[in-house]
Amino acid sequence: MARNAQSPATTLANAAKVHARLPTFDELPKFRNFTGCAWQVWGSDDQLGTINLLTPDVVQRAAKEEIRTGKSVALNWPINFPSKPLFGRQPPEIKILDRGFARDDEIHLNTQSGTQWDGLRHFGINAHGVIYNNHPISAIKTGEACVMDDPTKIDPDLIKFGIHNWARHGISGRGVLLDLVRYYTESGDELPYSPWETHGFTVPELERVAEKQGVEFQQGDILLIRAGFIQKYYQSSQSEKDWIGRELGTECFAGVEQSEAMKRFLWDNHFAAVASDQPGFEKLPPNQGDEMLHQTLLGLWGMPIGELFDLEELSEQCAATGRYAFFFASWPLNILGGCASPANAAAYF
Repeated sequence: MARNAQSPATTLANAAKVHARLPTFDELPKFRNFTGCAWQVWGSDDQLGTINLLTPDVVQRAAKEEIRTGKSVALNWPINFPSKPLFGRQPPEIKILDRGFARDDEIHLNTQSGTQWDGLRHFGINAHGVIYNNHPISAIKTGEACVMDDPTKIDPDLIKFGIHNWARHGISGRGVLLDLVRYYTESGDELPYSPWETHGFTVPELERVAEKQGVEFQQGDILLIRAGFIQKYYQSSQSEKDWIGRELGTECFAGVEQSEAMKRFLWDNHFAAVASDQPGFEKLPPNQGDEMLHQTLLGLWGMPIGELFDLEELSEQCAATGRYAFFFASWPLNILGGCASPANAAAYF
């Protein structure tokens, strides 16, 4: 067996240790000036983070309870899209090659240019130079990765905390949608915020949406938040789309607020992963003095952050059926030592 990830037996053993009773947010220790450090929850060797919550029992129950009609909804933007990614990322380059006897694709892309998962190598506790489980950022080598002849003969330290761990496990279970856009506009009112301007969603706000939709959270849920970025993107002119990414460091977007209450909400509901249709999931930029929530979610908890998920069709399906819970399946690319991956995600009803 390859040494580049935890074995299924190790994963199950780690998960079993904590599933009887997970600590609350307030019971988690601090890491220096950061509250809520979960490094001890699954052990010092863990490379899965909150994906440990997606045990076979949790996945099986979600499939049994939520897949009723077999209807599926894709949650991804095309790989080719957008032509001008945000945060200064390189646009995807796709070529179709004529090889005489066949046609091939050649794709070069930043794995975070569109619908994607932030992985554990992507973002850490920057001020202290570590990522999840106190692994030094300096140990993650940058530059061109070599082509590997045999994935079973790799120094595990070279690829530690890579996206391949989640790719081997899968990010599949019960998904729940909080549709803020529909909550605010279904009566004919305008959205009281712009998805393309700095705005923070509060815990009471998310809880009101969940209550109205009849959503009751379960341990191991994958939380999706529809805040309106992609709807606005579809409705905007090209010049307006170009404006939002006009200069690196000027991006302003709606998202969940960076507060202790939000951390407590996300941890105490024990979500396995979180995602939204926004470019950053959290409010950007944070208020002066507030730390990026990415540092807590990825760095302290090992929780996948999904961004730019296309939730438009999912919103319609949920509204039509009155069901805001579904089976969620996502299989990231198996990139050994990767920092992130396209989501390759779908919802099943």
